[in-house]
Amino acid sequence: MGIGAPRNTPNEIIEKLNTDINAGLADPKLKARFADLGATVFIGSPADFGMYIVGETEKWAKVVKFAGIKPN
Repeated sequence: MGIGAPRNTPNEIIEKLNTDINAGLADPKLKARFADLGATVFIGSPADFGMYIVGETEKWAKVVKFAGIKPN
C-alpha cells in the first residue's frame, strides 16, 4: 500500500505530505496497529515509492505474461 497524488501535484505539496505521513508512520502506536493487521511500515521518499511501484509492475507483468492471463 502507499499513498499517491495526481500527476502534476506541486513538489512542495508532495514533500509536505511525505514529511507528515512519515512522521505519523514513525509513531510507535501506529506501527503497532499496522503490525496487528499484518503489515510492515516502510518510511521513505516519493522516489523510493516510485521505484517500488515500477519494480512491482515489472514483476507482476512477467507473471501475467507467463500465465497467459488476458483482460476480460
